[in-house]
Amino acid sequence: MAQLKAGFAWTSQRNHRLGHIALVILLLASTTLIGQAQTLTTLHNFTGGADGGMPWAGLTIDRGGNLYGTTFQGGNGFGTVYKLAQKNGNWTIAPLYKFNGGNDGANPVAPVVLGPNGTLYGTTVGGGGTSNTCNSPYPVGCGIVFNLAPRPSIPPSPLTPWNETVLYRFQGTTDGAYPGYGDLTFDSAGNIYGTTSQAGVSSAQCFPLGCGVVFKLTHSGQGYTESVIYSFTGGTDGSWPVGAVVFNSTGEAYTTAGSLNPSGANGGGTVIELTPSGGGWTETTIHNFTPGTDGSSPWSGVILDSSGNLYGTTSTNGSGGGGTVFELMPSGGGGVYNVLQSFSGSGNSPGPLRRLVMDSAGNLYGTTFADGAHGLGSVFKLTHSGGGWTYTSLHDFTGGSDGANPYSTVVFDSSGNLYGTASAGGSMGQGVVWEITP
Repeated sequence: MAQLKAGFAWTSQRNHRLGHIALVILLLASTTLIGQAQTLTTLHNFTGGADGGMPWAGLTIDRGGNLYGTTFQGGNGFGTVYKLAQKNGNWTIAPLYKFNGGNDGANPVAPVVLGPNGTLYGTTVGGGGTSNTCNSPYPVGCGIVFNLAPRPSIPPSPLTPWNETVLYRFQGTTDGAYPGYGDLTFDSAGNIYGTTSQAGVSSAQCFPLGCGVVFKLTHSGQGYTESVIYSFTGGTDGSWPVGAVVFNSTGEAYTTAGSLNPSGANGGGTVIELTPSGGGWTETTIHNFTPGTDGSSPWSGVILDSSGNLYGTTSTNGSGGGGTVFELMPSGGGGVYNVLQSFSGSGNSPGPLRRLVMDSAGNLYGTTFADGAHGLGSVFKLTHSGGGWTYTSLHDFTGGSDGANPYSTVVFDSSGNLYGTASAGGSMGQGVVWEITP
């Protein structure tokens, strides 16, 4: 269990005061900060009460511009799923679900995603209540995969909580344990893919709970059946995956491993490719990170461009000590690796912890956890031009009303505005939701 505590609990040592608020909270106060010709506005200050606290994940946006996210704590003490909606220029927050820490799960650290049916899907890192294998540092259970859907109510009300359905409870054996920070991914048949940071095949490299798995939930009738498509061994394939799984146009799957070091052949983590083969999957390690130059601890998973090139981040090391942004072009069972940006920083995983986002022009956006001018994280852009990349800091968090320490990816609305979260800071010290407008 020491690996889990090191992987997740090192950031949870901040103590936060829990408050009490109404179920729907009007926007309190907006804070505007100018820099790099960008404007950051605080849309919501979390209180640690009914609205939640410590958002360890970014946001999902629907076609109407509504925002959905999760908090690690608050609600009933075990985190929330919330919705932010804008009306007449004001943003209101409604908690959609408050976890109870039992069979329903506890402490979500991943975003929710909109499934093919328009409802929300996500994971919790703890709870589930079915296995004493996983009983620390979270409530009993190895985590769950869940679905949230609106309750049938006439008329519908933002005060009405949504119904939760648990799709799968991890057992902490070969099926996996502790789903991590990555988004869930759907295929065209409605099946769900993700990673767990521990359990799987028993390995001396990852004692006592295994090195993690890539899992699939197959949709059948009204339910889902879980299967493991790959179990990490702690060898050259790496260990402790916490990022998302992504697919290219020909069906190969990609993810990263190495949220804790050492992992992989060089001790810095890996990028792996999974190829469908004979009813199963064949694993190929296409990059082993070298901490000194490549960076290490690739928490975020990868994204793909239209040509099948991969882009991702490492959270620490690299030439500046603060992590890297990289490009990886798969080729002949391996990959051509290029560092696009090296961040300056120090400490345990100060750099990017979440996946990148690419706009229609091929530019990349992301956040860092504890890099930036104040050592409290940043939002950045890498502009692709003339065969190279230009770095721009869109915002450096100060730890005040703008928040601090984002675990967040960013999302765009139809007007090109960026949205995300910061896990700390704000008026109550419980984190914020922010918007950056060009």
